[in-house]
Amino acid sequence: MGDALKAQEVGTLRPDGNVGTRTKRYGGLERASGAQKYAADLDFPEALQVAIVTIPVGCADILGVDTSEAEAMPGVVGVLTAADLPSPMPRFGVSHKDRPVMADGRVNFYGEPVAAVAALTQEQADAAARAVTVDYRELPGVYTLDAALAPDAHLVQDPSDPTKRAGDPLRETNVIEEQTIAWGDLTEQEANAALVVEDSYSYPMMTQFPIEPLAVIAEPTDAGGLTVYTPVQHPYLMQRIVAGLIGKTLTQVHVIAPDPGGGFGGKQIPKYEPLMAFLALKLDRTVRLTLNLAETTTAIRRAGAKVHARTGFSAEGDILFHHVVIDYQIGAYADVAPRVMTKGSYVGGGPYRLPACRIEARAVLTNTPVSTAMRGYGAPQISWATESQITDGARRLGLDPARVRLRNLVDNGEEFVQGEFAGKADGEWKEAVVKAMELAGWDDPLPPNRGRGIAVGIKSSATSGLSQSLVRLLYDGSAIVYAGTSDMGQGARTIWAQTVADELGVPVGKVQVISGDTDLVPFDLQTSASRSTVFMGTAVLRACRDVRRQVREMYAERVGADPGDIDDEPGALLTPEGAVTLDEAARIGLGALRGEVLGQGTCRLEGRKGHPLGGDASFYEFNCTISEVELDRGTGQYVITRHVSVSDVGTELNPIQVVAQEEGGAIMGLGQADMEQLVFDEHGRLLNASAIDYRVPTYKDVPLELLTGSVENHDGPGPYGSKGMSEGPILCTGAALGAAVTAAAGVKVTDLPLTAERIWRATRAAAEGAIA
Repeated sequence: MGDALKAQEVGTLRPDGNVGTRTKRYGGLERASGAQKYAADLDFPEALQVAIVTIPVGCADILGVDTSEAEAMPGVVGVLTAADLPSPMPRFGVSHKDRPVMADGRVNFYGEPVAAVAALTQEQADAAARAVTVDYRELPGVYTLDAALAPDAHLVQDPSDPTKRAGDPLRETNVIEEQTIAWGDLTEQEANAALVVEDSYSYPMMTQFPIEPLAVIAEPTDAGGLTVYTPVQHPYLMQRIVAGLIGKTLTQVHVIAPDPGGGFGGKQIPKYEPLMAFLALKLDRTVRLTLNLAETTTAIRRAGAKVHARTGFSAEGDILFHHVVIDYQIGAYADVAPRVMTKGSYVGGGPYRLPACRIEARAVLTNTPVSTAMRGYGAPQISWATESQITDGARRLGLDPARVRLRNLVDNGEEFVQGEFAGKADGEWKEAVVKAMELAGWDDPLPPNRGRGIAVGIKSSATSGLSQSLVRLLYDGSAIVYAGTSDMGQGARTIWAQTVADELGVPVGKVQVISGDTDLVPFDLQTSASRSTVFMGTAVLRACRDVRRQVREMYAERVGADPGDIDDEPGALLTPEGAVTLDEAARIGLGALRGEVLGQGTCRLEGRKGHPLGGDASFYEFNCTISEVELDRGTGQYVITRHVSVSDVGTELNPIQVVAQEEGGAIMGLGQADMEQLVFDEHGRLLNASAIDYRVPTYKDVPLELLTGSVENHDGPGPYGSKGMSEGPILCTGAALGAAVTAAAGVKVTDLPLTAERIWRATRAAAEGAIA
């Protein structure tokens, strides 16, 4: 953990304060009533509407693009193709700058833009896009991991292009990055094992499925710059990437990020914003692109994975070794997926005391849409295999799978990743398992056709970061918070308002929170990795303390007191004459000229050179999940009768928001475990992009009983001992549900999603094998 968070003064909860209470969601009424304006709701009467031109295959050489018919159609103002862009083609990315603004001579995935049409109306733009003629030659693309890793595989990124992967020893392969995490002697531990479990698992590609579609408005400014409106999670990253691509300074690119209507990682990194920037500048007009749901589904997804695992156990249930080989299917370009691979593989051994472990991971390119961050960030894929292995080992040894986990879980401060860049437990994780067992009635007998399964999950949080905040205490006792963190529904603004209210003694209703505008708010590196409470929360807390310091000094000077005789506490100054409320002390200190007090706070965490994650984790998210199902063996259909999710949260700053995140994450995880998957055909075309064909949970799919809990030991690095927790409930849902299905059906399914057909086929195969 970096100096910025180590041993900091995290603050103490006020007994009569807002922090720690079920404070109403900031902006919640607007979201619930439909009054909130999302990016697609913003009114730009003069904006041109944009349609994207694509081809119906996932891999092809572009031989020519004829836009003449489209340009002659009514209402069409302009068409952008690769020929209109600088040469060489501008490319962008985070770990690798490999993604072109639009297809440059070759389409590498289904949905990749070949041209963009701008017209007066959306209907005119759509019609003109259909009139653009693209001459192409389909290539033998690789659409699966097996195809991409075959010896004679088509290379997704052409190694003859000197602008791509120069100097990369893997450039003649479809592996863009690889990582191995290892310690101990696997051979020695295997010799001591009473049981070795070996199996292969698959985790499908899936989409974040935000209810709000992707939308971008690009507006040229009179000064030659650009304003971009987009529901992005990282406004400052967007500003930097767009400015670099179009050759502008940061001051010339203004990003306004309305609150996203759900993101889950899918709205972190630029997608169409660079294309829209070039189009707006070419036409010198405001342009708007709003994707429909199918287009959004094609544009963002989670990496799929294939895993092979071998795990050794003693007769008593000790885990002696764990060896995993995992390939992540990241798509045609890198985006953030290589980091998804490194983060997932770092915790691939789970939160256990392992004498020997080896995790071999690869990020593999395929001619499929680009994967990006998604809730859990690489951990659910590998947890599905690791936790299934432990359940299988316990079952074969005749041991209780919950108590096998308790036996092997590390204690607080103990290493679960060994070596130079060790990872240590930062909480009492066994308490979460025990609490989940109690809530689930783990030891209670079950009726016939019922099964119960348990799993635990762990994820590293941010390993570096920078968040800055400004807090203004106004003369009338109200306050304004400026924080760059995006609020996509996680309730970040509520936490800032609660914190400022308690630290400055301001009623929570008199606190305003401003975010999402690079011209207004200070820098924030990112909104991801469940970091907002810890990083931006710390910056806001420090800004409040800066306000209190200034008020104390101003008050002392105004009344002629020795500053050393005055102290401050949340909401008040402590003087020799007694306590003075902070707002009253500020008014006295400001005097007749009035004014305001402006506090600044920064939270900075530097990375660590050579670390597989780029630095030590600021905290870990830990979760224990237990699922219970009732199964019809004749059809494979099942009902989730009970689902329990318990996370280590440090401190609940807003209990109702913690419950909402726990429940939402659990339901999202269950959807990904039992129904969600993206399906592609042999040409790389996505077959189930619509809400009809791509299923997500509805009210009829949720568990009959959903129970959540938290472990609070006030041991986190964030304000008041908090930790992030929003990704915890999704980390091991698949493995818990899989274990429950196995317990009910008597067979093990190793491929997600756990559909009725898969379970039926597995039970039928087992029955036929028994008969034979």
